[in-house]
Amino acid sequence: MCGIVGYIGQNEALPILVGGLKKLEYRGYDSSGIAVIDNNKISVVRASGKISALEDCLKAQTIHGKTGIAHTRWATHGAPTVANAHPHTSFDGRISIVHNGIIENYASLKAKLVSEGIQFKSETDTEVVAHLIARYYKGDLKAAVLKALALVEGTFGLAVICKDEPNTLIGARRGSPLILGIGNGSEFFLASDVSAIINHTQKVVYLDDNDVVQIKGCDYSIVNMNSHEVQREVKDVEFDADAVAKGGFPHFMLKEIFEQPEVLRNTMRGRLLSAEGNAKLAGLDTNIRELRNINRIIITACGTSYYAGMVGEYMIEDLAGVPVEVEYASEFRYRNPIIKPGTLVLAISQSGETADTLAALKEAQQKGATALAICNGVGSTIARTSDGGVYLHAGPEIGVASTKAFTSQVTVLAMIALLLGRQRRLSFESGADIVKAMQELPKLVEQTLKLSDQIAGIAHQYVKANNFLYLGRHYNYPVAMEGALKLKEISYIHAEGYPAAEMKHGPIALIDENMPVVVIAPKDALFDKVISNVREIKARGGRVIAVTTEDCQPLDEFADHLIKVPKTIPMLMPIVTCVPLQLLAYHIAVLRGNDVDQPRNLAKSVTVE
Repeated sequence: MCGIVGYIGQNEALPILVGGLKKLEYRGYDSSGIAVIDNNKISVVRASGKISALEDCLKAQTIHGKTGIAHTRWATHGAPTVANAHPHTSFDGRISIVHNGIIENYASLKAKLVSEGIQFKSETDTEVVAHLIARYYKGDLKAAVLKALALVEGTFGLAVICKDEPNTLIGARRGSPLILGIGNGSEFFLASDVSAIINHTQKVVYLDDNDVVQIKGCDYSIVNMNSHEVQREVKDVEFDADAVAKGGFPHFMLKEIFEQPEVLRNTMRGRLLSAEGNAKLAGLDTNIRELRNINRIIITACGTSYYAGMVGEYMIEDLAGVPVEVEYASEFRYRNPIIKPGTLVLAISQSGETADTLAALKEAQQKGATALAICNGVGSTIARTSDGGVYLHAGPEIGVASTKAFTSQVTVLAMIALLLGRQRRLSFESGADIVKAMQELPKLVEQTLKLSDQIAGIAHQYVKANNFLYLGRHYNYPVAMEGALKLKEISYIHAEGYPAAEMKHGPIALIDENMPVVVIAPKDALFDKVISNVREIKARGGRVIAVTTEDCQPLDEFADHLIKVPKTIPMLMPIVTCVPLQLLAYHIAVLRGNDVDQPRNLAKSVTVE
């Protein structure tokens, strides 16, 4: 959450900072601001609302300078007002900072500073850090930052400038992502996300926890909190600027929905072994022997990744016969989980920076589990903290409501299930059938995407609905949960996902002619059971939107709307059946006039608890 951009170099900082903020707006859009060192003073401009509001404020300003910082905020401490917007400036006007994270001991620090006569202008925890740095500043900005951070408890990604050192930019991180970008010549960037700087450089350094980077003149150096110099590898970013552009689509979310066939190809490329009926995942090679000996798996994740994990639970238990539990990462470490020898923990996170998932992973490692990660963010904290894992290779996902990450996560989990199954009880023939079915998935999703116009027509009929119910069974129960989440996130319609058989244990009381019910009902072993649920809905006047397979006729008699998708094997049906639900949520949200890429109160990457 929140986005940070910093720049120091030979060019005007302002357009680079504002351009970077636009790339980061999906991380927070409650307020924004910039600070630039301009003729030995710090010029600060802040605005409440989206970055367009900041741009309007900047039209009345003339700001020049080649060192600056910027921030787009998702509010934690303090309402989204101009006073609480970043950057925050110290009491003496010398220091300006932007911050992502939470200072847990800010109240005691603030009380101490107030007792010394320092007046606060905001409700934020961040302002404390600005004043602390100023209190310790004696002509050496890095030294002052280190002394201030020694008192801080909590998480932070920081960028700091000082009017007395116009050729210096400081960055620091603990528990919140921060990246150093290395441009051509004497030009450097700080950002909380690669997408902010990809137009300027593809050379980056992923800072580790407790790193403090000083960029001064034409060089940079990194130290830890004890002032000992550390070395970090310079890496190449694996995507380009086109990947974070809309590419002709009206919204990033729609673009990302339509990218899914190619994303699936990228996720599977080089990982499926047809001749062996197996999968090879390079990130698991060092753990391959351990995987043979595991007797229990815990999958931990949040939000959409949690629902992907639920699909993975069914897959792994079906193919490998290993017991699997799926846990909310936000609850995992607080309930003293029982982890015995032979336990594998799989942490799933699109960004690789999700605070709760990272904490769950560390708790698992503390208790002796092998902890592997499934994430999309190359070089992310979770990827580097884990004992191994698998990258999605889905490319950047800008839309706050996750789409392509879900299908690629389920695809990776299918390959892990295949690998574990082949180590245990799955025959070559069965493995080969799964490999073949997986290779066909991109084509099946392409066919499903052709239903977009039909689904838009259905959306027109339900755009004013206040409640939805989503039902599915077995592999498609998590799809029902994910479909309901998508609708809630971007249309602001209340929706609930349930196992279809549980409907009569309570939710059926809600069903009447005003309650649309989305039923995920492919033709499989449980199809007749789902038909019974549909009959129960229709008997009470409910409206049924059925997502089923092309070979299915019985639903024609009962459903008000049929969305027929191509069929695959049951374990892979979620990758196909989730696509119409993504499109339904998208089209309803657009018709309601909502900002589908930046839904209210949400941010893309939740890096605070």
